[in-house]
Amino acid sequence: QVQLVESGGGLVQPGGSLRLSCAASGSIFSDNSMGWYRQAPGKQRELVARITNGGATGYADSVKGRFTISRDNSKNTVNLQMNSLKPEDTAIYYCNFYASGKFYWGQGTQVTVSS
Repeated sequence: QVQLVESGGGLVQPGGSLRLSCAASGSIFSDNSMGWYRQAPGKQRELVARITNGGATGYADSVKGRFTISRDNSKNTVNLQMNSLKPEDTAIYYCNFYASGKFYWGQGTQVTVSS
């Protein structure tokens, strides 16, 4: 079993920045990928960014150039640096861990972008 704990969400003005962090614990396998998803009110959960154990990354088109995902394998953490935030970025952000055909999810952290 893998447990994920997110932190760093909050309220920020448009154009501001936030940094989300996710710490994984439990049965961690070396061959894995981690990512961030978000779900806005009335919308489906969508992939924001992902990163493999080897460091390969992928981003949703809506966040390219503004968000950066990174990980520290020694600490089993994944981070999401969010810059130039827009109101449409408002959502609950979820950390995800994938390995051996299984998905694990954090509890989610609220990000609100508003003046």
